[in-house]
Amino acid sequence: MNFIEELRWRGMLQDIMPGTEEELNKGMASGYIGFDPTADSLHVGHLTQIMTLIHFQRAGHKPFALVGGATGMVGDPSGKSAERNLLSEDILKHNVACIENQLKKFLDFDCGANSAEMVNNFDWFKNFNFLDFIRDVGKHITVNYMMAKDSVKKRLEGETGMSFTEFSYQLVQGYDFYWLWKNKGCMVQMGGSDQWGNIVTGTELIRRKEGGSAFAITTQLIKKADGTKFGKTEGGAVWLDAKRTSPYKFYQFWLNTSDSDAKNWIRIFSLKSKEEIDAIEKEHDAAPHQRALQKALAQEITIRTHSEEALQKALNTSEFLFSTGPVDFLEQLTDEEILEVFEGVQHFTISKEQLSNGINVTDLLAEHTKVFPSKGEARKMIQGGGVSVNRQKVSDPAEMINADKLVKGKFTIVQKGKKNYFLLIAE
Repeated sequence: MNFIEELRWRGMLQDIMPGTEEELNKGMASGYIGFDPTADSLHVGHLTQIMTLIHFQRAGHKPFALVGGATGMVGDPSGKSAERNLLSEDILKHNVACIENQLKKFLDFDCGANSAEMVNNFDWFKNFNFLDFIRDVGKHITVNYMMAKDSVKKRLEGETGMSFTEFSYQLVQGYDFYWLWKNKGCMVQMGGSDQWGNIVTGTELIRRKEGGSAFAITTQLIKKADGTKFGKTEGGAVWLDAKRTSPYKFYQFWLNTSDSDAKNWIRIFSLKSKEEIDAIEKEHDAAPHQRALQKALAQEITIRTHSEEALQKALNTSEFLFSTGPVDFLEQLTDEEILEVFEGVQHFTISKEQLSNGINVTDLLAEHTKVFPSKGEARKMIQGGGVSVNRQKVSDPAEMINADKLVKGKFTIVQKGKKNYFLLIAE
């Protein structure tokens, strides 16, 4: 497998430094990508770079994942309009540990010579004092060179300007590349296209400081067909941590992509071959309403990020909400997961004590909750067969609902008509 050709046909390749492809064709090479620990989880915006490292390893090369325990204290200005808040050392340590655990789900850390390796730039910066840094690193890169970078120009043209802290970021990242080149034999740094300036600063530092050669590759920044930012939803970022974004929501994010986005994204975020993807596209084009592309993408990336079990839970949740699936599977979920399933559904709190004695279903839905505005309307809908409790039709307006109807001893799902759900929570 040729790594560069793989990126090309998948539509991922943006920039490549002359000589890079030839260097990679010589045999196993080492390369790295940096991940910024500004949160305790990566999000889908990081998946392009994770996939780049996966392809790099599959092509027989050795991938390094750098977690920026030191650079996280500075803040990368690339693509930013304002300086971000700096995090404490304790928070950064926590974030770094969480990100390391996530990356181990995607890369093989035990496969011989090209096993993936995790590094943290705090390890080589913690004892590097300021005077040594400006003497050993700063003297090799001119201010004119740094000012010419687009990330710097854009910030200097803005209203807020740029602090020296952020201005120095490209030197710090450049030194990362130098350290990994010298100590780990890393010949290539990869990243998103907004990182080109920082990456080539590293290659320039290696050239000026040691007379060495190093190389750079960037991938295209992913955008949606409608121009909105990839990875953002109304609820915010789509995280890789199941506690931040449930596997169900994660699955739905991919399932709900447009046809045009799905055709691009299945190349980027799937490990399927070109032949496999072409076959899925033909199947999709023959029956677009079946959403073959979206389903294939959503299933593969949910399994890779979470697990097959998590995918099955997501599929069961989808079946429950969009068809007539039984409530039994809710027993397998935590209380938090059940609340996530019914996020956006109106919730009502009912008394567990009253429910233990039984409540007339009409009173329950019109007095104890506001599923219906009046008892008359509740009776009429019940008699017409338009009300279900835990997916069981209720036909008698006088039927008693008791604690036996609680799922996990806490929840009752009421359905009014086909699409109107209500969640009753007993406390």
